[in-house]
Amino acid sequence: MGYRSELESRLAKKTTKAIVDYHMIEDGDRVMVGLSGGKDSWALLQLLDVLRQRAPIRFSLVAVNVDSGYKEYKHDLIAKTCEARGWEYRIEHTTIGEVMDDLLDSNATPCSLCARLRRGVLYRIAKEAGANKIALGHHADDFIETLLLNLFFAGALKAMPAKLVSDDGAHVVIRPLVYVGEDEARAYTKECELPIIGCCCPACGDLSLQRQRAKRLLVELEREHPGVKQSMLKALGNVAPRHLLDTRLNPPAELQARVPADLVRLKADTTYERRDSAAGRIPLNLQS
Repeated sequence: MGYRSELESRLAKKTTKAIVDYHMIEDGDRVMVGLSGGKDSWALLQLLDVLRQRAPIRFSLVAVNVDSGYKEYKHDLIAKTCEARGWEYRIEHTTIGEVMDDLLDSNATPCSLCARLRRGVLYRIAKEAGANKIALGHHADDFIETLLLNLFFAGALKAMPAKLVSDDGAHVVIRPLVYVGEDEARAYTKECELPIIGCCCPACGDLSLQRQRAKRLLVELEREHPGVKQSMLKALGNVAPRHLLDTRLNPPAELQARVPADLVRLKADTTYERRDSAAGRIPLNLQS
């Protein structure tokens, strides 16, 4: 079975590398794909299905869509698409939209709260569906933008993990598109003729102003310095803890020289005598 295009071949290789690098999928796994209907989750589902048919291990897929309860949401189109392609799926109808209206502060963005509520639903359904892995469609640009957002606005040096165990230890969340760019995911979804369904939340734009700014900054940097995004992604896996200011990583009280103090003094005295000897003032009596 060959790939449909050079693009699919390239993305399959990137996704396979992520799965191997972070031990995301193992033989016998049942992987639940969070399917929002956006380009990223469609690309993830399609790629995992392609890899499932070619992989040397056996694993199954089930797509789960969490319907937040907005009337305009096209969950029927998601269902028809999955049925037409033979994908196992489940649509969970919720009242997240109404709950958000009650819980959200008037000046707060709804996106983060919505994501947490939807994640909770996915955890519950994973148990019901017998899935031991939850795959989300975050791509490379998401990792980099999250790094910048935390750096600029949260005072934290962090992004998101490619593989995460939930706080209660019951779920494993994986992000197989960590090496795939947003533009690649968009192009692949279009190539596969998958229907992109946008967010229907009336209180939410496509992106927060902060994330829009981070996106523009990355576009400008990549235009001026091609490859800078790839370098930033590589940096997330090339951390030098000793060169950071976090005292939890480098407790100041534990940063002590390991060379005995008397030996340090001896070397210092030797150095001074060498310098003075070279000047012709003091004979060098001590050899190091």
